[in-house]
Amino acid sequence: MKITRFQAENFRNIKECDLTFSDGVNLFFGENAQGKTNAMEGIYLFSRGKSFRKISEKNLIRFGEEGFSLGIEYEDRTGKNSLSYTVYGGERKRMKNGYTIERVSEMIGSFRAVLFYPDHLLLVKEGPEERRNFLDVAISQCYPAYLRSYSDYKRTVEQRNCLLRLAGKGLPVDREEIVAWSESLADYAATLYLYRKRYIESLEGETASFMKEISDGKEEVTLRYDADIEETDERETAKERYREVFLSDLAHEINAGTTLYGMLRDDLSIKLNGKSARLFASQGQQRSLVLALKMAEGEVSRSLSGEYPVFLLDDVLSELDGRRREFLLGGGKEKQILITSCSKKETEGVSSHIIEVRDGGFYPVPSDG
Repeated sequence: MKITRFQAENFRNIKECDLTFSDGVNLFFGENAQGKTNAMEGIYLFSRGKSFRKISEKNLIRFGEEGFSLGIEYEDRTGKNSLSYTVYGGERKRMKNGYTIERVSEMIGSFRAVLFYPDHLLLVKEGPEERRNFLDVAISQCYPAYLRSYSDYKRTVEQRNCLLRLAGKGLPVDREEIVAWSESLADYAATLYLYRKRYIESLEGETASFMKEISDGKEEVTLRYDADIEETDERETAKERYREVFLSDLAHEINAGTTLYGMLRDDLSIKLNGKSARLFASQGQQRSLVLALKMAEGEVSRSLSGEYPVFLLDDVLSELDGRRREFLLGGGKEKQILITSCSKKETEGVSSHIIEVRDGGFYPVPSDG
């Protein structure tokens, strides 16, 4: 898969741009706060349906304007495709190949991208929420149905929590109604559990392989899915076990007014040489682990779809030493990589297309420049 064109109007500090890309490594370079990451953000939005930054959509609109528009053209095994996303006057319009897309979930999985940006360097040492988010984003691109199941799960949790809060306040609530919502929750949980479990199993082998390569065979990585139920490969078994979990501690949950178990509490356990990477890995080892995880994410996507996703590397090369940087940029023309950096030197010798960014403007650099 590769992106061939990106268009933006009134997005962040970008008044207007129309960019084309080549195979291999494409570099956005310029000083900070010029618009490099904004371009990456606009491109990434088509893979996830929203920004990778924690920000409201209205703040994506250029100051003084009433809306923005984004568009990409890309090629995959099906041929040439296009996606567009327009926000104006509070109204959203999404299109694929000229046809309207009603839901963001219909867009997910069309254009696949692996994002690596500075916050990902916290993936190993931060709390479970960071790792769950990593899994949810990666799995939803490989299996768009995952996102729909996840949305259904969250809505069911909200309904169940509402009943738990009412019961906690002493208001009359039919226990059978809580049981019914718990059973629905168990059904969705079983589906999500198997998606996560199988994805982690695929991710583990690739991550271990990359980590060995980065460390010259010195580091052993194991990944495990930490869930609230005993491990199983059978959906009905998982469903029954989640049902038991959701009904096992109702008094405590009513007192707390919230669901205390399930998918929103899970974690991805990462061990390095048999020990918790979060607790015992050095900063350098943690960076290598994150690098291996992101590269593995791309490999799993390729194994499931038959082609690599686009790699988006936002301001991370300066955080890596020369060896890790060289490893990340490997792959030649088979992988398309878009990079942001303050310097051209970080990709010297490997960049096939260079774009200078100044004050929201984008200026392709001639190949002899």
